[in-house]
Parts: sequence; structure tokens; C-alpha cells
Amino acid sequence: MAQVHTKFNDDQVKELITQYLKKEVERKYIQQILGIGKTRFFALVKKYRENPDKFSIKYTRNTENKKIPKTIEKNIIKELSIEKQFIENKDISIKSYNYSYIRTKLIEDYNQKVSLPTIIKRAKKNGFYLNRSKKKKIHDREVLTDYAGQLIQHDSSHHLWSPYAKEKWYLITSIDDYSRFMLYAILVKKETSWEHILALESVFLNYGLPYSYYIDSHSIFRFVQGRDSVWRKHHKITDEADPQWRQVLDDCNVKPIFALSPQAKGKIERPYGWLQDHIVRTCARENVSDIRHGQEILNYERDRYNQRQVHSTTREIPYPRFQRALKEKQSLFREFTIKQPFKSTKDIFCLRYDRKADSYRKLSFNNLELKPNGVNPRDEVNMRIYFMNNGLSEIRFWCKNNLVDVKTVKTKDLSISSFQ
Repeated sequence: MAQVHTKFNDDQVKELITQYLKKEVERKYIQQILGIGKTRFFALVKKYRENPDKFSIKYTRNTENKKIPKTIEKNIIKELSIEKQFIENKDISIKSYNYSYIRTKLIEDYNQKVSLPTIIKRAKKNGFYLNRSKKKKIHDREVLTDYAGQLIQHDSSHHLWSPYAKEKWYLITSIDDYSRFMLYAILVKKETSWEHILALESVFLNYGLPYSYYIDSHSIFRFVQGRDSVWRKHHKITDEADPQWRQVLDDCNVKPIFALSPQAKGKIERPYGWLQDHIVRTCARENVSDIRHGQEILNYERDRYNQRQVHSTTREIPYPRFQRALKEKQSLFREFTIKQPFKSTKDIFCLRYDRKADSYRKLSFNNLELKPNGVNPRDEVNMRIYFMNNGLSEIRFWCKNNLVDVKTVKTKDLSISSFQ
């Protein structure tokens, strides 16, 4: 509906209404002139009849003195004060106020609904506002894919998630580019090949095999000659010596795509911005010092991100967009199957090492001697190691494309440096 006050002044509208009341001009013509509907027209007529001398169409929005309950006002100031303490604390990676986060806190913790402009006005009025000296960078990220599962963005982020933790943790995530649905998210104390392999296991077994993975050139994902080798072997060049994580992709026929620079990786998608901000603020509020507590908060924020948060790029909530793509067959996810001749998922999601049996049919692995059944002297043996949660590891011995033996050993006896 047209805004009458932007096109006409009071006297012009008065004259038109007077002509209508005197039956000089029909209502429909006046409505067309003013660009308004029947309801709006009669509202103006009623207003004019009540007080012709003070009749005005000027539109004024007076929200400056809008009153809200004192309890809401008190909680807004309380949450803003907490934000200010975090900003002033150099040990916490919070540099600005997040009014949307405060609005969510008021709804979830106090069951109080407040508009964002109301919170911002209270913030400015009470000194909880920081002027931005730098112009906000234009959001130029985009969805590069047409199908769910066409590209999975996989990355890790190293931060002090809580000032009370006294150490930084790694956040490892996998996100579907098309839907922005976060398939996997975990906090770990150390980033290893094994942790990233577990991420693959979770995604592949729960959602199927995607078409490709988009990662950076970290040594866990990619071997680069001259960077990763201490004793240089000139016959090996980039991508000829596959890291453990890459070998899992190869066994599952999933294509790796490497970002050529951190800027290229970040331009495609950094879902961590929103997630990191919420995790840090919540961890600080709840005095989180244990990674298990931090994981509980991550799980909650991940569910919020997936199922309630409208994504700024897709303008949709990730989970419904993901589910719709699957339902409409707009997906490149394939059913996970174990590649022949392997027998178990433990043969796929594992660390792999090649050894040659000595004359006594023994294998040497980091000062540990192993004698698997079905191995002859000088046989080439592929050891596939799967770490279990009880301090034990399962070693599966493959020789000439046959599983010849399975042994269980103490993980510490393998002396694998923190699982690579």
C-alpha cells in the first residue's frame, strides 16, 4: 500500500476528502489518486470527521520511549554487562557485542521475547556499543554446487574455546556445500590423521559416499614434496605419496579437491564464524574447563545451526534444505559399500602400513614383533590398524589380497605417535 504522507500534504488530502463528503467526486477516483484501498480511505475520512482542524497524515514513529517490562530491561542490561566483561578480557576471543546472541539468550533462558532494535537501543543508551572503524566486508560466499553430496567442505579450527580451559582445542567439521548442513562436528585436543579418518567414517556410514571433499593442503590431507619429507626421495613428488586420510578416500572412490590458498578455502565457506562465536560466548558463560562439557555445548549449537538458523547464503535452514534434496533425488550421495576384497569397515577406516616378513615369518613394527598366521618368509604384508576406545587396537593382516590374520594389541605398544 502506498505511503500517502510521502506523496501528499495535509491540505491536499483534506481537499479530496471534502470533495467526497460533498459528493463532488466519487470514492473510487479519490482512492486511485491517493493510491489506497477502501479500508484506508474510510479510516482517513473517520479521522477527518473527528477533528478537521487537527487532521494530519504525517507519519511519525515514536519508539524512543517505548516501555518494556522492568524485568526484561534488567536482563538486557545483565547480558550486555556480561558481554562487556568478555570483550575487555584479553584471554577471551570476543571483540564485539553480539545482540542477536543476547536476544536468543533472553528467549531461551528467561522466556522473554525482545526485538533486536530494542536491545541495540538499550545498548547504545547504556554504553554497550562499539563503533566499527572498519567497513564490514561484503559477504561474497556462494553455493557452488547443485546437489547435496556434490562437495563436502572439511576443515579444522584451532582456538581457545573457553578461557577456563587453559588450552586450545581443535574443532573438526564436515559440511555439505549445497545445503550448508553440518554433517560432523567434534572438539579434540590434538589434530591427527586418525581424528580426520573418524570424521570420514561418521559421514560415510551415516549419510553415504559423497562425490568430493574440499580441503586445504595440510599435511594430513596432502603430501607435498619438499615440505613434508625430511629425507627427500626424488622419485616421489606431490600426490604420489598419499597420506593416511587420502587413502581412505581412494578406497571409497571419493574425489579430493585441494584449495590452493587459505583465502580460496575461506571464500567458499567458513561456517565456523557463527558457530565459533556462539561456542566461545556460551563456554565463557558456563565456565567450561573440560572438553566434554565443551562438546555438549558444540552439540547444542550444531543442532541450532542445522535446524533453526536461517543460513545467510542459502536463505534456508540447512536441515530442511538437505532433506528436501535427498527426497527430490537432488543428491550425489551413494550408498556406502566395502570395496573388495576387504571384509569390514575396519579395513577401510584405519591406518595402513606395509611390512615385509623376515625369514621367521615375523613383522617388525616400531620395536614390536608380530607373527601373523598365513604369512610366509619375504611376503609383503599390509597391516590395517583400527584403534578402539578401550586402549586396544585391532590389526588386520592382508597378504596377496587375503585377510590372513587378526590380532588385538595394546595401543600403547604400537608406539604410533598420537595416531599420526
